[in-house]
Amino acid sequence: MAQLEVRPQASQFWSYASPVLALLITVVLGVGLFLALGKDPLKGLQVFFWEPIRSPYALGELMVKATPLLIIALGLAVCFRSNVWNIGAEGQFVMGAVAAGGVALLADKGTGAWIVPVILAAGVLGGMAWAGITALLRDRFNANEILVSLMLVYVADMVLNYLVFGPWKDPAGYNFPQSKTFEAVTQIPRLMPGSRVTIGILLGLAGVLALWLFLFRTYAGFAQEVSGLAPAAARYAGFSSRRALWVALLISGGAAGLAGALEVAGPIGQLTPYVPAGYGFAAIIVAFVGRLHPVGVVFSALLMSMFYIGGELAQSRLGMPKSITGVFQGLLLFNLLACDTLIAYRFKFSKPLATPVFAPTAKSVEGAR
Repeated sequence: MAQLEVRPQASQFWSYASPVLALLITVVLGVGLFLALGKDPLKGLQVFFWEPIRSPYALGELMVKATPLLIIALGLAVCFRSNVWNIGAEGQFVMGAVAAGGVALLADKGTGAWIVPVILAAGVLGGMAWAGITALLRDRFNANEILVSLMLVYVADMVLNYLVFGPWKDPAGYNFPQSKTFEAVTQIPRLMPGSRVTIGILLGLAGVLALWLFLFRTYAGFAQEVSGLAPAAARYAGFSSRRALWVALLISGGAAGLAGALEVAGPIGQLTPYVPAGYGFAAIIVAFVGRLHPVGVVFSALLMSMFYIGGELAQSRLGMPKSITGVFQGLLLFNLLACDTLIAYRFKFSKPLATPVFAPTAKSVEGAR
């Protein structure tokens, strides 16, 4: 007989083993899903876990998908470590893309390469401004940041749709809801010819180092974490909870906005209604699978990008529905939440108690008579 019992202290082993176990359970459930849909499970696992890494070009596409997930998840790691629940990174991603696209549309044939840093800066500021709305409402009116940031995602989508269906629609675009294609000078530089990988991956890796230094080697990072873990202790130590709120949301919003700028001025090359690709929501899973650690986020971003590419290949090669990507992402998240139980609890096995057998005695027999 097994039952859960509270551990004397949190398990360090399961803190790192939990994501691995969650991934294994997700794979097993995925096999069952393929069988239930009448698909070959070996081919299903192949398109999810082998095809995205089988060639240099495939690895390049994997990094293209991983770049926005990595950058957004790094910002979210700061928020969640600070106990600030920013669920609206998708909206900040979209507004960063809008701000960057607005600058890119100003470029013409004579514009110099200096426009690229300006585009990236506009994306960062756009994301920060959108996250700042959540910070302001939480700071001034004690509004719930989960609801506010989430609702602002839909507002951001409407702003984007208004622009691409209206003022920014390409007059030579055959009435399609999209802006004109950005000038070549506005394109984010690529790392190598023949690949879509841009310098965004280098910015993401630089962000990993910067976040590690901030969290684990600076006084400000220490104050940020204490404010999230123990607000009362933070106040006693003189740390400002308001400052922690603003820093967390502005860093997170700026990272999401940067990812949006890299996306529209990189692989997409214009503004369309399809800019919102769900990266902001998927990055929440990336952050938690990576244990909110900068290095862990790198590996979880690669894993999540494999799910994106595998989902697209499963649609084209196996005839799977479009929702298969979201199914695998959801399975991974729920399995992670379940496996994280083992960090604070452990199974205790005990033998079931034997059922006592009633043995008649002389007195009981006499009483029966």
